[in-house]
Amino acid sequence: MRRVSQGVLALLLAAGLTGTAAPAVQAAPAAGDIADRLKAIPGMKVEEKPSTLPGHRWFWLTYRQPVDHRRPKGQWFEQRVMLQHRSEDRPMVLYTSGYHTPTTMFRSEPTALVDGNQISLEYRYFTPSRPEPADWTKDTIWQAATDEHRLIGVLKRIYKGRWISTGASKGGMTAVYHKRFYPRDVDGSVVYVAPNDHDNDDDRRYDRFFATVGTDDTCRAHIKNLAREFLKRRPAMLERFKADAAENGWTFSILRTPDRAFENSVMDFEWGFWQYRLQSDCATLPPLDASDDVLYRTLDEVSGVSFYTDQGLEPYIPYYYQAGTQLGWPTPQFTHLRPLLRYESSYQPRTYVPRDIPMKFDGGRAMRDIDRWVREHGSRLMFLYGENDPWGSEPFRLGRGSKDSAVYEAPGQNHSGKLIEKLPAEQRAKAIADLLRWAGVQQRAQVLSTTPADATDPLRLQRPPL
Repeated sequence: MRRVSQGVLALLLAAGLTGTAAPAVQAAPAAGDIADRLKAIPGMKVEEKPSTLPGHRWFWLTYRQPVDHRRPKGQWFEQRVMLQHRSEDRPMVLYTSGYHTPTTMFRSEPTALVDGNQISLEYRYFTPSRPEPADWTKDTIWQAATDEHRLIGVLKRIYKGRWISTGASKGGMTAVYHKRFYPRDVDGSVVYVAPNDHDNDDDRRYDRFFATVGTDDTCRAHIKNLAREFLKRRPAMLERFKADAAENGWTFSILRTPDRAFENSVMDFEWGFWQYRLQSDCATLPPLDASDDVLYRTLDEVSGVSFYTDQGLEPYIPYYYQAGTQLGWPTPQFTHLRPLLRYESSYQPRTYVPRDIPMKFDGGRAMRDIDRWVREHGSRLMFLYGENDPWGSEPFRLGRGSKDSAVYEAPGQNHSGKLIEKLPAEQRAKAIADLLRWAGVQQRAQVLSTTPADATDPLRLQRPPL
């Protein structure tokens, strides 16, 4: 560890940027069936479910974690973990969504490539992995990284092989943050579509992205014009939105009015299209003179009109809290929507978190630390981005101190957690070879050419805002 002055050390401790906490020393689980060994871990609850993946056993684990890892004798909470057990002698892949853990069995792309075990860890403060009462000041990247560190510490007593971390979007960010604070926990990290907002005050990259994304000027213009058309037909769109809200019981205490919620969905439209669709999907968009019903349905299909209701926002409050305190957030300029916008300034995290939860942005300190660490000390990091994904506008960058690491961009792809297979052949072979080497898996010619067919894109299992 680098030597730091007492003043700098105190600053890092205050910001949660040092990895001082460690898992408690615990007895090794007894030999025997994997279920019995898991149950022998102190603080671990184990439930086995019928497996839907051949050759795997499926466990739901609940692990007791401190709310504050610097005060382990204080409040605790139970954190959900999904385990897909292949074999104790296979590599283990730690997957994190950065949100709720998916509730169905799936193999992420790295898990399928190494034919390994997989644990899927639910991020702290996402229900039900939320302490009650909730001290929101403990929803930090260091506390979450230390959740992973403690879990890895006890599971390594069973799974003694190589460990790989992975995640997409906020899950990819989570994998980087964990690697920064505990670089020896895993042998490599495969990071998908993770933004790196190291300068929250400068978001010009997003505006340049939307001005140049794709190869079809007509497509770009039509998406912008559709968003304007939604606002021009605001009364008709609101009529349908309010009818849906009444039918579904949606409420608006967080954004206060259906009009604000509707406008935030419109501001999401261009971003949402490029995040989850391909340029070829432009052909499926309706013309500007389509009926009100068709336009409303298009807005709903791309943006999800229910997202900015109380019911849509509530599951993601922990994300918006972190975005507004440490992660940062994008602020594109909606010049194509002016002067039709009424609430443009509402497009930021403070709007989406209930007012009784205090928030204060750290000024970018945490993200600058992460960015600097990746460039000066990061090792065995593989970053994958889709060329047409707006979140890739501010990617992680390697530097002179980065070792055995790479950044790849999949041509024409979007915000996906399955991008290795979309790389050009030479890059794909290199990426797979590096992953297998990190995982200690012998390379096989057939693996180097393609991803196994049962690999799943975890971002398709849920549709988070990031």
